[in-house]
Amino acid sequence: MVLRMIEIAHLLRLADEYSRATGTKDVTLSFWVFNDSKKLASLRGGADITLGRYNAALRWFSDHWPACAQWPSGVARPAQQETAA
Repeated sequence: MVLRMIEIAHLLRLADEYSRATGTKDVTLSFWVFNDSKKLASLRGGADITLGRYNAALRWFSDHWPACAQWPSGVARPAQQETAA
């Protein structure tokens, strides 16, 4: 259970830093990441998330991370995916 709270805290740190760097509102970012404009608010309110959605969100943040922002320390970043040439 503690691990789940830590992972959700990591997602929220990513969302906060992304929003700060880009000026994106939570509802918009939530829709982009989860295809659900209320998911970030739900997580902030204590909701749970599946491992698959967590991994997909982490990948979304990694793939769309703004160059002007530093990835938060203590949050593992997925390795870059190779693209087909």
